[in-house]
Amino acid sequence: MLADDQQREPSVDRTDGPRRRATIHDVAQLAGVSRQTVSRAVNDKGEIDPGTKERVLEAARLLDYRPSRFARGLVRKGTVTAGLVIPDLMNPFFPEVAAGVLEAAEQRDWQVVVWDTRTDDAREREALDVLSHQADAVVGYFKNPDDVLARHLGGVPLVLLERGPQQTRFAAVGIDAAAGLEQGMAHLVAAGHRRIGMLDGVYGPGPRREAFLKEARRHDLPVDDDWIALCDEHSVAGGEAGMEGLLDERPEITAVFGFNDLIAVGAMRAARRRGRRVPHDLAVLGFDGLSLGELVEPALTTLHIDKRRLGRLAVEQLARLRAGEEPMSGADAWVIPELVVRASA
Repeated sequence: MLADDQQREPSVDRTDGPRRRATIHDVAQLAGVSRQTVSRAVNDKGEIDPGTKERVLEAARLLDYRPSRFARGLVRKGTVTAGLVIPDLMNPFFPEVAAGVLEAAEQRDWQVVVWDTRTDDAREREALDVLSHQADAVVGYFKNPDDVLARHLGGVPLVLLERGPQQTRFAAVGIDAAAGLEQGMAHLVAAGHRRIGMLDGVYGPGPRREAFLKEARRHDLPVDDDWIALCDEHSVAGGEAGMEGLLDERPEITAVFGFNDLIAVGAMRAARRRGRRVPHDLAVLGFDGLSLGELVEPALTTLHIDKRRLGRLAVEQLARLRAGEEPMSGADAWVIPELVVRASA
């Protein structure tokens, strides 16, 4: 057990903000031993007094210290390893974000470990459990709430993607859906559309739906939650199924906004099967700016996101956290979509 004068609160910051990961130095300081002794204890080496070993391991538990397997020699000495958590590598949006992360990491001589959660909450938690041992910092997409993430993080610096700085206690880089929808809805209204539906993503109400409804109210459109269909997956097939349902419920719609470009492309396919011409009978607006949107017929009007910049900003946030600096906030931590008008709307 720790001596009375050592049974104190760990010095590692555990406030509601991002926590600094406990280091071997922190454990050594709390246990009153050298770093070499900590290394021997946590790696179950001999040549250490049992009582000293117990004291070190208790200090490690108090600080939630997790020695990195990478730090034990699996990578070259001094290399920073960043974990990148992506929900669906089959979705062409996320490889572009990953490319931005990789470019920015390479400029800093960091290496990146990529984990695909396949949009599964349990795999998100598993990713953090593993990366908290293997990585010096983590950036990615997470559905789990902040308190759950914190329990699995082990104090590793974390940057969340597509959550605004005011939407999480962790550092973040957000996409300004409100600024994007302001452009997109104004474009549809200027073209004469007032009966506009939405195909929302599988996770339900979020910033894009909120922005859609806000702009509908601002333009005094006869549109509410009944004009929104939930897609069962973020894919072309999900968009087709959602569009079929929306046309059944609201056959009077003349335009539709898709949660992402894949869903919007699916909406166009479903509309054509129902005998609706795009854009003459139904205008379609996407969100993401995938290269795919230029290849379909008609070419997709979309709210384009600079996905590589999103990844680069995330790495910049990680670098700030590692340097002990405050993360970016305000406009610097947001990516604003830009309306790209093509033939579909």
